[in-house]
Amino acid sequence: MNAFAPRPPHAQGHARVDADALLRAELAELLPPPRVPELTPERNLDLRHAVLRTALAEESGDRLSAPARRTRPGFRFGRIVLPVAACAVAAGVTVFALQDAPAGAPGPDRVGLRASDGAGRLLNRAALAAAAAPAPDVRADGYVYVRSLVAHAGRSASGGAASLPAARQREVWLSADGSRTGLLREPGAADVELGTRLPVYELDGPGATPRKTTLDAAPPSVTHPTHAYVAALPTDPGALLGLIREETRRPEGDADQRAFTAIGTLLAETWAPPKVTAALYEAAARIPGVTVLPSAKDAAGREGVAVARTSGGEQTQWIFDRSTSAFLGERTVLSEATSAGPAGTVLGVSAVLAKAAAAAPGELPGAARA
Repeated sequence: MNAFAPRPPHAQGHARVDADALLRAELAELLPPPRVPELTPERNLDLRHAVLRTALAEESGDRLSAPARRTRPGFRFGRIVLPVAACAVAAGVTVFALQDAPAGAPGPDRVGLRASDGAGRLLNRAALAAAAAPAPDVRADGYVYVRSLVAHAGRSASGGAASLPAARQREVWLSADGSRTGLLREPGAADVELGTRLPVYELDGPGATPRKTTLDAAPPSVTHPTHAYVAALPTDPGALLGLIREETRRPEGDADQRAFTAIGTLLAETWAPPKVTAALYEAAARIPGVTVLPSAKDAAGREGVAVARTSGGEQTQWIFDRSTSAFLGERTVLSEATSAGPAGTVLGVSAVLAKAAAAAPGELPGAARA
């Protein structure tokens, strides 16, 4: 009997397939791998926003068809969940889907609802709205005008609970490049110059008469921003957060809270380009411990949804408009009872009313933008 019998046709075909695969593998080893193009930071940001818009649209479609689904028997809803709506980026409209606060939470201005994922989604939606906003039209030799309402709680000399006064209007004119004197104006108070050279007094020696001089302002940074500095900040959220952490570094304290506070100040007190503002929100979403609040009010009484972070017995809240995702203002409240008052006591509140370009200090813009 012949030990080398011919293979059946299907076995020969299988051998040819294996040979082809082997040949392709050998050729692949000889040829260099195809080049993968690198994305610029701007293109990378645009792609992230496009992916998020698609995800939100799909999520909206799923939720709109939710009534057709049935809940498994035996499952009970402990709390009411607010309805979700689509994020219409092109129209600049965003409605948030947030879980209500747990039973026993202190009133509408709640102090503690842990929902890190919800806070991340809220900040990402705010980033999308910011990216679609008009760019600032501030000239290099001009000024950024910011009008707001502010109130800060005070305590008497003998102590006692903190008392929050009525909010007062605050207007500032900030030199775009930091080279010229700015202005702070509040009703009932004298105008205050915001200059690059600060007045100080020096002593030439013990017993000498104080001599008035000036002190150069600190160079532009995250904690001393100018419009030009903010406009040049990285638009990559990771790089931006790293820069903020570096420029707010201290040997002690809560580094995450310092970063969160610095970002909040930039959002309230500067007028950043859309992509920088979007990156600030996305950077904040990477900070541990950021939570979401279903309801909070700014200094103008506007009710919105908020993200917050608690540190050192105090909670800092950023309030957003429910329909437009616009940043409304900030609140600081006690997260625990202290000698200044019970948990929930408001220590400070603000509301951003307008941001615009101005030609000179004290000159009102033609059309201030909120």
